[in-house]
Amino acid sequence: MPGNPNEIKLVNNAMANVTRRKIMNFLADGERSTEEIGGEVGKTMLDYHLNLLQQASLIEVKEGTASLTEYGRNFLEGKPEKGEEKGADLSQAKPVEIAEVKQLLPCIADSTKFRTIANMAPPLGGALKTLEPLFPRGRYSDRIGALIIQNGEVITTIYGSGKVTMTMIKNEAEAKEMLESLRGTINEAIAKGVAPAPREKVRVEPMEIYKYLPKTDCKECGEQSCYTFAIKLMAGEVTLDKCTPLKTPEYAVNQEHLQVLSAYI
Repeated sequence: MPGNPNEIKLVNNAMANVTRRKIMNFLADGERSTEEIGGEVGKTMLDYHLNLLQQASLIEVKEGTASLTEYGRNFLEGKPEKGEEKGADLSQAKPVEIAEVKQLLPCIADSTKFRTIANMAPPLGGALKTLEPLFPRGRYSDRIGALIIQNGEVITTIYGSGKVTMTMIKNEAEAKEMLESLRGTINEAIAKGVAPAPREKVRVEPMEIYKYLPKTDCKECGEQSCYTFAIKLMAGEVTLDKCTPLKTPEYAVNQEHLQVLSAYI
């Protein structure tokens, strides 16, 4: 049974991924064949996910059949289902409005796209953190006091002060449309007085990570290629700060996307 820090780290890494959590819950009612598991959660990287769960002593796989270990069963019994988590209180928050786009500037990463600055009023301050579950790819950053949301190539950052920035926007019309959708989603939650419990997060695939890496295969991170780095990043074996090119202005937007995606690995 896991007990020392290294073993606990294996368990935390194993359960940090949506697909692996689904596998655990799927096995809660009894053993299943790997074929059945693949049909339930998808066959992409299935062997990889099963191996990580085995390394963490949460499951065992024998002759194509997987089952929870005693530790795995006890672990599940101690964890509430996602649907049982209570929503966060938003009863003190007031409906927001978003002012017209203040600036439309060329995007550093792609000269055909733009970055915008707008303003949300009244500022939501710390209440932003409770809104994170509204967005499948949204994460709250305590460091900058902002909610960061990824929607395709667009990164939207809502600061506690009310400032809103967006990158990789096609034009002002798209910016206004996305900001209006954002306002509606937030105000709907505020009207209910409670944010929903965390959703099942979107699965991240290695190719999606690779898409935003420099693809230079410079080996400065110590890996043979950027794709190998993507695989290691998904496994929790490397961190984004190991990629030196990402620290340059040229890849600033790429790094923003990867920081959001890494929250869902």
